[in-house]
Amino acid sequence: MDFGVGYFPTHDGMSPGDVARLVEERGQEALFFAEHTHIPASRQSPYPGGDLPPKYWHCYDLFVALTAAAAATTRLRVGSGICLVIERDPITTAKEVASIDHLSGGRLEFGVGAGWNREEMRNHGTDPRTRMDLLRERVEAMTEIWTRDEASYRGKYVNFERIWSYPKPAQRPRPPVLVGGSGPTVLDRVLAFGDGWFPNYGPGVVERVAQLRARAQRAVEVQVISVPADPRVLERLHEAGVRRAVHWLPSGPRSRVERDLCAWEDAIAQFTVG
Repeated sequence: MDFGVGYFPTHDGMSPGDVARLVEERGQEALFFAEHTHIPASRQSPYPGGDLPPKYWHCYDLFVALTAAAAATTRLRVGSGICLVIERDPITTAKEVASIDHLSGGRLEFGVGAGWNREEMRNHGTDPRTRMDLLRERVEAMTEIWTRDEASYRGKYVNFERIWSYPKPAQRPRPPVLVGGSGPTVLDRVLAFGDGWFPNYGPGVVERVAQLRARAQRAVEVQVISVPADPRVLERLHEAGVRRAVHWLPSGPRSRVERDLCAWEDAIAQFTVG
């Protein structure tokens, strides 16, 4: 099992490039950045974890942060954890994904999802009731752009005819598309248009990995984010066949990030020795 970390790349914390260099030097395989363009001040949508931390509305743009991380490293996989595709133009997003993958030599992992904040979606013109269908169409449309010299897509929400867009991603046929979420229909989405499942760690996730394996008729990987620094949890994920465990680092100064990274490394060491 591989190991990685996630980070909210805030303007008042350790910079994306510095975090990337640090975790690469310390032997982590991957770094994932969170994304929110903004947070509506109305705060109508409840945050699943209680009070919403300010880091949610202090992040750098996802693809700017990923570019900085890729440029600062040579081996580290960099990824979105997750990209809110339902809030983005698919043609522009396809260009950004392909550009970073090409410039990094094929090191991008593309976590995608619909998110939880309904006001945020509406501000981008997205109807929360149709967000899952929109997510599928936009990923399918981007795949057409990445894999065809002349791409077309016709759906209910996404339509374009005969477009040229380069560069293509360095990875073939595309960077891994990791579908985030833990809702009741998420495995349907993974099997429909994903290369893997990228849920938050929590009750029932391990059991659902087995359900995914039983349903899949092709290779589907599982990466789990929000993993606590606990060797017993790592052992459970390893036994379930999870490919990578990802732990969130706190946003803040280097001392705080390093302290939490040390705890994650200690858990990995205990799991490995045990």
